[in-house]
Amino acid sequence: MSTHHHIEDTEAFRDSIATVDDRGKRIWIYPKKPRGRFTTWRTWLSWVLLAFLFSMPFIKVNGEPLLLFNVLERKFILFGILFTPQDFHLFVLAMLTFMVFIILFTVVFGRLFCGWVCPQTIFMELVFRKIEYWIEGDANAQRRLNAAPWTTDKMLKKASKQAIFFAIAVLVSNTFLAYIIGVDEVIRIATEPVSMHLGGFIAMILFSFAFYGVFSYLREQVCVTICPYGRLQGVLLDRNSIVIAYDFVRGEPRGKIRKEKNTNPIAAIRSDVAHSATDTAIAESEKGLTLQPLGDCIDCKLCVQVCPTGIDIREGTQMECVNCTACIDACDEVMDKVERPRGLIRYDSYNGIVEKRKKIFTPRVIAYTAVLTVLLVVNIVLLGGRSPVQGLLLRTPGMLFQEVDETYISNLYNYEVINKTNQAIPFEFRLVNAEGRIRVVGSLPVAEGGSVTKGALFIDLDRNSLKDRKTDVHVALISDGKVVKKLKTSFLGPVK
Repeated sequence: MSTHHHIEDTEAFRDSIATVDDRGKRIWIYPKKPRGRFTTWRTWLSWVLLAFLFSMPFIKVNGEPLLLFNVLERKFILFGILFTPQDFHLFVLAMLTFMVFIILFTVVFGRLFCGWVCPQTIFMELVFRKIEYWIEGDANAQRRLNAAPWTTDKMLKKASKQAIFFAIAVLVSNTFLAYIIGVDEVIRIATEPVSMHLGGFIAMILFSFAFYGVFSYLREQVCVTICPYGRLQGVLLDRNSIVIAYDFVRGEPRGKIRKEKNTNPIAAIRSDVAHSATDTAIAESEKGLTLQPLGDCIDCKLCVQVCPTGIDIREGTQMECVNCTACIDACDEVMDKVERPRGLIRYDSYNGIVEKRKKIFTPRVIAYTAVLTVLLVVNIVLLGGRSPVQGLLLRTPGMLFQEVDETYISNLYNYEVINKTNQAIPFEFRLVNAEGRIRVVGSLPVAEGGSVTKGALFIDLDRNSLKDRKTDVHVALISDGKVVKKLKTSFLGPVK
């Protein structure tokens, strides 16, 4: 039986997860501090993304935030464009497009998003975990500290770590809250008396403790058992998906290197490998089997020790893997030391390892790409044709026509003008296809930014122009001399 067939058939490791024992008790993970090129690149990217996250609520365009997701008031702003409840169909379409993009991206690149962009991974591995390393030390030091009796030094380290964790959780929770209710409202809640913003203050406290609980206790359990994207991965990946993979063709069978006293360490390693291969050959020949030379994996288990979810990537692609690249950096460092090529663990697909080929554009990828392209085109067309103003003009229910004088017949109407911009828009009404006049009840209306303006008006038509009991009337909504919207309604007149 070939090596890769053996790995495929051995699936017992999928019956359990590394963070829970046989009795269902939590196994605390102590990942070894990773270092290497991928860790450095991810750290740089995390600083950029964190700067974006914390700065966006403070950036405003025409007095409004650049990004706002106010689900409470159903007000959404994306890069300065205001979306109101009347744009709900655009929101649904955008969400469908995003879901198809996520599916396509996962089919091609696996959980690349989880390792490089996901806020959970960035905060856990590149913020909270780094603070933990700074205060308590690397994995072994953390184990010793947790096993040690409670001393002043231990209490100081634990208390300071938890205090910093909670302070960051408060900062993170307030930042996310600023995306929902706006940074000005968050500042008011934080600075004004609690009694003035009791609901908002309670929300801030709940958000803070939620984030604190996630990063101080739940940790990798969010990725392993809670996040729906991790579950979705299992049905989206195929053998052509690019994931973090162990090259079992090159790495198997595994064998440890026994270091011997030698003035040349590399020669000692090579001698040890040769001795190991000879021992294997003797043992195999005694059994009447063919010698199978050792692969490049020296079974150091560093890839397991650095994994934040506790898996062994050498067993194959697993649901728990968040593509954090820690195992790649650990393995590359070992390969450098034993003078073997890097990439024993790398970004690759199953077929890329077994068949030495990479095929991205499979029929499934092409189908998802076609659907995504259609959705993108529809989004662009609808957004491009989106009017900044919407209006509604309806004849007041229960009201008949009125005879104003010998010339005019009048109908009473209720109007609604929805302003989808952030600026106030003064407007007026003008008849388009009929001889008559419009009388607005009250002063000329002004539609405030992001609001619905309601009012009433009379339409007076020349009785001689009425050809039937009901007449279609077109009214233009004028702002700054320009037609921003055309409204259609019906006019009720006397029976001819």
